[in-house]
Order: sequence, then structure tokens, then C-alpha cells
Amino acid sequence: MSGGSGQEGSSQPLLTVVVPAYNAEDYLRRALDPLRSMRGVEVIIVDDGSADGTGAIADEYAAAEPGVYRAVHQANAGHGGAINAGLAAATGRYFKVLDADDWFDVGSLVRVLATLEHLETTGGVDALFTDYVHERLGKSARRTRFGSAFPTEQLFSWDEAERLGRRQILMMHAVTYRTELLREVGLQLPEHTFYVDNLFVVAPLAHVRRMYYLPVELYRYFIGRADQSVNAGVMLRRVDQQLRVNRLVLAALPSQAEVAGGAVPTQLYAILLQYVEAVCAVTSATLARGGTAEHRAMRDGFWAEIRRDNPWLYTRLRRTFIGTSANLPGEAGRRMTTLAYHVARRVVGFS
Repeated sequence: MSGGSGQEGSSQPLLTVVVPAYNAEDYLRRALDPLRSMRGVEVIIVDDGSADGTGAIADEYAAAEPGVYRAVHQANAGHGGAINAGLAAATGRYFKVLDADDWFDVGSLVRVLATLEHLETTGGVDALFTDYVHERLGKSARRTRFGSAFPTEQLFSWDEAERLGRRQILMMHAVTYRTELLREVGLQLPEHTFYVDNLFVVAPLAHVRRMYYLPVELYRYFIGRADQSVNAGVMLRRVDQQLRVNRLVLAALPSQAEVAGGAVPTQLYAILLQYVEAVCAVTSATLARGGTAEHRAMRDGFWAEIRRDNPWLYTRLRRTFIGTSANLPGEAGRRMTTLAYHVARRVVGFS
């Protein structure tokens, strides 16, 4: 699968890989190089108003292998705006996001392409799930695998899936969507906002019914840079953006009536709830750890909104260990808040 020159012999790419890139000149080549000469792949590099050499690097790759790489230049619109631009330009049957500071394992990508090609002969899938690896700066790598929850290397539906473990979070890194599904659900991510990958997972996943799990460690998620959006200090400074995305994620969650009526499979709803619990826990614990009166007011206001809009969900979220311990008063409460904060970050792979 790795020989040749991109789309030769095929009128439509099998997979579109969108690389949102903002001031990424120091690591963009690491993301792009493994994709060289990959047949069936189009790589759309979205230069999101970079002030460094990112745009020039994107043009360099597009000129060298126009059958694989395409460069899109736009005024800065943030991570969500870059993904939106990539989706608008995508021509591949399937769609995956690769952040500019991450990379794919080449051998795993070859298997993914072969699997998608085979699946297309049997009607395709709404989503392909793969494993991912947290490549942590100064720490050992942490792997997230789904073999205990999903049937391996076969088509399956939600009633065949098992309950996910606490660390088995279906982050963006694990999901490859059918491009048409993303367009059918009208996916539009907010601009100038971080943490939109949470909405990228939940909104389309609620509509996924036909799936396949391939147990390969495709995505290498690099974590540990001081300026990353998941750095603890950066997360606190951008907590308003977390809250904005959390509200959108909650709005995208199917209703209990849809579950009760059979329109949404029970196991799918359980997985969506697990994801919502994780992202809300991180935000709540971040605000609690911030400790100022403003942070406490933001946290209390967020929980009040959930209680008003969905009392059942409010009770469900608050009865978890993290939901409870992130809201305790006094010195003991502050210690429990710190513990809950670190647990929440580990659960979703931010540390």
C-alpha cells in the first residue's frame, strides 16, 4: 500500500488526512514524512494563519508530491476552523485528523488502508476504530487499546460491544469517520476555540451504527510541550473554551427518550456518557483547582446549567468520584480536588 504516487489508478482517495497546522514548523515534517507516497491517501495541510515557516513547508510538500499533499492557507481560525476547512476540501471516502505535532505509525497506516479498501467492497463502515499511543515527553509511552471492548477485525454493531474501561477513552485519535457521515450530521466546529476534538468525537459518534475495530497502534499522540493546549497551566487559562466546548458536547448528547425508544443503542449511549463524564470532570476539576472566586463561580454556574437542563445527567455526573471530590469545601476538599484533578487528567490521557 505504501508504494506509488498517491491517487494513481483511483478517481477518489480512500482516506483524507487533515493536518491542522499553526506555527508548526518545528515538528510538521515529522507528521508529514510518514505519509509520503501513500497510495489512496490525500493529505490536506491547513496552514491556519501561521507566522513562521509552516506555510512554506506545506507548499514544499504539495509541490513535491501533488498526488498526496495539498496545501490550504487561511487566516487564523483556530483548531476547529482548520478542521472545518479540511473537511470542506476533503475528497476521500474516509476522514481522519492528524495534529501537526503528532504522527502515524507507518505499518499501522498500511494496515488501515488495506482494511478500509476491503471494507469498501462490503458496503463500508461509519467508523473505523484503532488504538493509540501517548508519547509522553520524559515519561514512558502509554497505550490505549480497545480489544477488550470491541470485536476484533470484524464488522460489529453497538449491541456487540462491551463496556469500555476507565482508560479506554474514544478520543479523536482512535476514530476514523466516513466523510459523508460528517457532512450528513452537519459537523461544524467552533472557531478560535481549543478542545474541539471532544465535539469532533461525540457529535458524529452518536450517529455511528456500522463499525470495525482494527487492533493497530496507528496514532502517536505527543504530549509534554509547555505550550500545548493540554498543559495544566494552559488549560486553566483557556478554561472558558473548555466550558464552551463542554456545553456543545452536552447539547450533542442524544436524549434519554431516544435511548428508551430504541433510536440510540444503549451501549452507544453508555460510551457517550463515559466520554462526557471524562471531559466534564477535567473541566470541573480544573476550575476547582484554579481556586479563585471567579473559578468557583464558573464551576458552580456550569453545574447549575446541567442540573437545570438535564437533572438526570446532573445526578449521574455528580455521583462519580471525580464529580463529588472536585466540589468539596475546606482544606480536606482542596486536597481531594487536587487528587480528583490528577485522576481526571490521567483518565483522559492529559498526563
